[in-house]
Amino acid sequence: IYSVRHFAESRYCFYWDKSLFKQLASYSGWNLFGAFSGVAKGQGLNMLINMFFGPSVNAARGIAYQVNGVVGSFFSNFYTAVRPQITKYYAQGDMANFYRLVINSSKMTFFLILLVSLPLIVEAPMIINLWLGQEPQYVVVFVRLIIMITAIDAMSTPLITAIHATGNNRLYQVCVGMIMIMTLPISYVFLKMGSSPVAVFLVSLCLSVISLFVRLLIASKQTGLPFARYAVQVVFRSILVAGMACILPWYLHDILDSSVLSTVLVCVVSVVSVLFFAYLLGFDSEERRKIHQNLIRRFVKRS
Repeated sequence: IYSVRHFAESRYCFYWDKSLFKQLASYSGWNLFGAFSGVAKGQGLNMLINMFFGPSVNAARGIAYQVNGVVGSFFSNFYTAVRPQITKYYAQGDMANFYRLVINSSKMTFFLILLVSLPLIVEAPMIINLWLGQEPQYVVVFVRLIIMITAIDAMSTPLITAIHATGNNRLYQVCVGMIMIMTLPISYVFLKMGSSPVAVFLVSLCLSVISLFVRLLIASKQTGLPFARYAVQVVFRSILVAGMACILPWYLHDILDSSVLSTVLVCVVSVVSVLFFAYLLGFDSEERRKIHQNLIRRFVKRS
């Protein structure tokens, strides 16, 4: 009612634009192919694990995905706010802010996931034991690998939005969709050769890394996003922060006796370590200056 009263273009009318409908059908059709690829990968891997190892290993995979759901939900609210801004900047032709937001949101998404996932990765055995009262076979390694896959996929989510903003998603859906589907035959070959179920997740991890760079190449081609700038600012800094942040938590995990108290200590150290190295190594001087300004502004406002 508000729209009808205030915006003339919101009134209902019969409309026919063949070229526009063709574009919409093409866009939604290729998105459907991408969705099909994701479903085929997820359900296909379930079938492969059942074929070679039975439902007990598949149950371990399900438990691992439940833990991973906590990680995924942590960054979803943050990215929900970012997604429309990326599309808006591209539609306005404001490419400087478009590039800045794609790069910064990719980096921030990874750091947010690392903040939650590092304690889970390091202390997975104790956390699984506290949750289930036991440590089912493969659950710990599944949890660690699935969280790594989620972190890589989440890092590339702004690239997906950038590509979608152009309205031309055919190349992206074909390339990434085929990579996702290739998880099935490659995993089948490894399992047929006698590999453990861990091989399925290692294959998925490797293909997620490949998908990240394929998305970056396509986004660079279609939007002009600087490839080298993204690789250095996002990929290199993320690897550097993750590598440095995990040293002390892993060291404490190895030297301390397994207990609830040591788990809490390692989790706290993990969070502090991620925050410290993300600030020190993940951001440049200009980004750190803006962080200072925002913190001071919030502190002054509250006081």
